[in-house]
Amino acid sequence: MRALGEEGYRARQIFQGIYKQGQSDCSQFTNLPLRLREKLNHRFVIKLLERQEEYLSADGTIKYVFKLSDGNYIETVVIPSGVRQTVCLSTQVGCKFRCAFCASGLKGFKRNLSAGEIVSQVLILKHQLNHQINNLVFMGMGEPLDNLHEVIKAIRILNDKQGMDIGARRITVSTAGIVPGIKKLKDLNLQINLSISIHSPFDRQRTELMPINQKYPLAELVAAAEDYLKGSGRQLTLEYILIKNFNDRLYEAEGLAAIARRLKAKVNLIAYSPVSNLPYVRPGQEEMQRFQKWLEERKVRTTVRKSKGLDIAAACGQLTGRLK
Repeated sequence: MRALGEEGYRARQIFQGIYKQGQSDCSQFTNLPLRLREKLNHRFVIKLLERQEEYLSADGTIKYVFKLSDGNYIETVVIPSGVRQTVCLSTQVGCKFRCAFCASGLKGFKRNLSAGEIVSQVLILKHQLNHQINNLVFMGMGEPLDNLHEVIKAIRILNDKQGMDIGARRITVSTAGIVPGIKKLKDLNLQINLSISIHSPFDRQRTELMPINQKYPLAELVAAAEDYLKGSGRQLTLEYILIKNFNDRLYEAEGLAAIARRLKAKVNLIAYSPVSNLPYVRPGQEEMQRFQKWLEERKVRTTVRKSKGLDIAAACGQLTGRLK
């Protein structure tokens, strides 16, 4: 908006009005000068994502399916926790990294989302659906650091006081381990939270789950994370999806604890969310508690993320969207 000079602040109000009213351009806002309306319509695409479907979980989680202008679909999830609401945002249509346990890459990769499409997810939830949003997590469809340019633009808009005014420390970006992206993120000093998906402390096993490990093996990833930690001063979170009889044994807990201590990181344990036709098994509560106990005995701060939205395929690793 600053590119439009003094008229930009007035224009921002118009954009908010467009989202609230579901319009697609500025032509009806006749209280603006014609020159400004023409300039806005010429320079910007002002079009809402189309809300196609809505699924409500028994635990209060809501999954929205949005249709994009090219006919593809993404999914966005609102996760309640008391008075707090966390929104899980998508950044790509599909995913090119094809983690073995995740549904998002099963149909392949179509394209990146623009910053506008990312921000639109939040705008619709807030202004049309009246969600009181407290936290944003870039953990939906796609790999955020593979679309870093647009994700950073979106974060700046969401964080800016003239934008959505959401605090940087209420925004979390999750990555499967794109080392160049982590390095770029460190240089930007955004003060956001960074989560890194580990899922195994051993290269061979991690590669089986996450083919990206072949390009950026654990030693390189951990070194990049350590460098990020020194540069940002922000705490890291290591995401660990626990899969029964696969990565849930004591020696895997020991290996994970060693990485977490090196990075002074918190470990977020997540039970595997079942995906049709995938061979993995969800652990029970006993297995989750045992693994958590092993980590805590090794001086690692550990939380167990309660899976929400399982009954509507909205939990971690279950989002698929649809390709055109």
